[in-house]
Amino acid sequence: MANRQFFKDIEGKIIIDNEFVTPDTDKFSSLINPKDDSVVSDKHAICGKSDVDKAVKSARDAFRGPWSRLPGFQRAAILFKWADLLEQNAEEAAYYESICSGRTVTQLSKEIPWIARVIRYYAGWCDKLEGDSMNDDDGFYKIVRHEPLGVCAGITPWNGPMMVLALKAAPALATANTFILKPPEISPLSSLFVAHLFAKAGAPPGVFNVVTGEGSTGALLAGHMAIQKVSFTGSVPTGKKIAHAANESNMKRVTLELGGKSPAIVFQDADLEDAISWLSRGITGNTGQACIASSRVYVHESVADKVIEGIKANFLKPNFDLGQDPQAAGNLYGPLVNRQQRERVKAYIEQGKKDAELVVGGDEYDGQGHYISPVIFKNPSPDASIYKEEIFGPVLCIQTFTSEDDVIERANDTSLGLAAYLFSRDVKRVLRVAKALEAGLVGVNAGVALFPNAPFGGYKTSGVGKELGRYALEDYTNTKTIFISTHSDAAFWAEKKG
Repeated sequence: MANRQFFKDIEGKIIIDNEFVTPDTDKFSSLINPKDDSVVSDKHAICGKSDVDKAVKSARDAFRGPWSRLPGFQRAAILFKWADLLEQNAEEAAYYESICSGRTVTQLSKEIPWIARVIRYYAGWCDKLEGDSMNDDDGFYKIVRHEPLGVCAGITPWNGPMMVLALKAAPALATANTFILKPPEISPLSSLFVAHLFAKAGAPPGVFNVVTGEGSTGALLAGHMAIQKVSFTGSVPTGKKIAHAANESNMKRVTLELGGKSPAIVFQDADLEDAISWLSRGITGNTGQACIASSRVYVHESVADKVIEGIKANFLKPNFDLGQDPQAAGNLYGPLVNRQQRERVKAYIEQGKKDAELVVGGDEYDGQGHYISPVIFKNPSPDASIYKEEIFGPVLCIQTFTSEDDVIERANDTSLGLAAYLFSRDVKRVLRVAKALEAGLVGVNAGVALFPNAPFGGYKTSGVGKELGRYALEDYTNTKTIFISTHSDAAFWAEKKG
């Protein structure tokens, strides 16, 4: 359970120079618990230009001062300590995330050790960022260095604030950059808590600052002339605005992890029990509010009835009873994040009833909270909104197929390309289909999963750049070539004889 004094300390505050400080802004919004619409806090600060400028100055001073000069092994020690503190305070961190987002503490108790793994993975890179060299057969010895960018910023989403914070901050800090975070306006508390733990780990002041706010605050970061990179996770339209602001200011680097409408293909030779389990979890984890949720499922017609009945049976289990308290240990299925999101999902479901066969689900809770039961639609029309658009809710569309070529074409028929999944025992087919799917992440005989040491990022309008793995490190560094002459240039000026 949360430390009441700590909650009082962070309410309405931001983090600059390792301290919780009162921002200059006079604009505030309320934080709401989606399980019952109770007010968590009415003091969420909407930071403006003055607060952002202070955070940037602090981060720039820290970069020019101790942080970029700190030996890699010392930066690593701070990141390792940060991961330790997160695990030691996991219960409190989970609570702060759950009370504003509706994510279950049960899920978060499993996620936080994974977040710590991400931080430790990048801690291990701190003293292993190697350059390169080329021989001097042309009279010049060349040295290639990878140098930090400077001040970087991250803008994170409400459906996984702590996890995405780690994906952005850990590689930035490992490469000796300083970092400014703008957490989601709906659920900022866990991010403030985790940033506070970084300070407790022994980081110098200004290395990791936090400014809270809404879209206008993020826009100030994206357009700031002293910020060298911004990493954003969120919707495609907002991602385009971030990229435009970054380009129009100082052409800062961007990493964009945007939307998804991820397909999953179940072939007739698949382990159906395993596929049913993965697909049931893939659309109900986080109540379907996940960019890599397997929301479009294509099942070979010879096994379609069995797969549909299997997923339906799972959806009707007590695991998905409505009204579960997300802050109570053991509960697995929470509410949608707020009333607006519930109404959005409801509208998709109502339209879906006109465009497809409703197999199960869509029930609302008659008590408090923004709960909706998991939904299966069968064979929606090709232009149905439930089939074409990212819903961000527990809505599963299932279509049947007979031809491998046809199902690949249908799976790829979207402007998004974040993730895809396939289930088959045929190795040749697996390799063939995985190659053909237009997505940055392809799971074979598995569903939703990410790995600290493997890159994650989309094709097409699902994003730009990569997070996780060593690939993320490259996006947080400048590459510099230093060349050293090994001969005298005086001969150039020698008087020509004859």
